[in-house]
Amino acid sequence: MTPAAKPRRGRRSAGLLLYRGAAETLEVLLVHPGGPVWARRDDGAWSIPKGEYEDDEEPLAAARREFEEELGSRPSLARDDDVRDLGEIRQKSGKRVRAWAIAGDLDATRITSNTFEMQWPPRSGTMREFPEVDRAQWFGLDEARVKLNPAQVPLLDRLLERGAG
Repeated sequence: MTPAAKPRRGRRSAGLLLYRGAAETLEVLLVHPGGPVWARRDDGAWSIPKGEYEDDEEPLAAARREFEEELGSRPSLARDDDVRDLGEIRQKSGKRVRAWAIAGDLDATRITSNTFEMQWPPRSGTMREFPEVDRAQWFGLDEARVKLNPAQVPLLDRLLERGAG
């Protein structure tokens, strides 16, 4: 197959699902996207910390990098670096998200996110800067299923299947 005939790869992201607790007290850390487009959206708008990566970047390394960029710190691990591969999901947009779960803790009230720039208001010609993540929060699994982007909900099931908690 010639390079021109190869199928075009879709956008890919890698992310970490930080979790803490056990059994009935299991909680996951989710992030809410920043910027005016997401300001009034809540249920179904939250995500695991994640970001896009290139072909030459190892996905787990990208997931760790994105976690640190979006939250301003590395996860404080409750145990040795026990990384659980949660596989890949495909979001409605077609983006593929590869995820790993790590047991740990983080003060969600003290995040410092990287920023992005966009024209706001639309067609105004004014460029403004917004945090990529405007807040993070710990959720129990039932509430996380409501808050999380629906395509990412299977990651919660995989977390339980792989022995978290």
